[in-house]
Amino acid sequence: MVKIITVDGPSGAGKGTTSRRLAKKLGFHYLDSGALYRLLGMVAARHRVNTSDNKNLVPLARNMDIQFETTRAGEIRILLEGEDVTMELRTEQTATLASQVASHLEVREALLVRQRRFATLPGLVADGRDMGTVVFPDAQLKLYLTASIEERARRRYKQLLDKGESVSLRALESQVRARDERDINRDISPLVAASDAIEIDTSELSINEVLDAVLNIVLLKGLM
Repeated sequence: MVKIITVDGPSGAGKGTTSRRLAKKLGFHYLDSGALYRLLGMVAARHRVNTSDNKNLVPLARNMDIQFETTRAGEIRILLEGEDVTMELRTEQTATLASQVASHLEVREALLVRQRRFATLPGLVADGRDMGTVVFPDAQLKLYLTASIEERARRRYKQLLDKGESVSLRALESQVRARDERDINRDISPLVAASDAIEIDTSELSINEVLDAVLNIVLLKGLM
């Protein structure tokens, strides 16, 4: 049986870093479901397909030429149509596109099959917004990471400054709030914790403290 751990939550809560480190620690496969939606947003922009054009987004979702590679350092390298787009994938513009294309039911259904293919032995850590509620409802462990809007915007602000980008903290807070509203209030697969998920507020925790807390839960669940 494939062991599956889902890690859901809003952007900036730490689920991506936590999930990658957890997967590496357990020797499991890793699924960054948000990357699939970001990639679709990028493909739509490249092919000049409007993010509200559901009819033409679906075939793009089904036929995206993407690859996930693990480097020697253990980092995930993402290729789109043969091009390394790992850095471009993390921009605010791409995140906005992802949130827009994710609002379509047919798009989510097209990507659902691709996501479930990641569940192979010995196990999978899947991070996203509906991993525990829709994609892997029977997962052995469901986690939901959250943090305040202010803290999540501050984390993003620091990331962008470290990259040499000039950004406004207030503008980032507005973007985070708008994305939350879009994700929480959409009719299709809204951002919500699964009824059986364990919630962790990471606002006051370092990434190492979050990982330690998660590993304790994994141990108690007998998944190590």
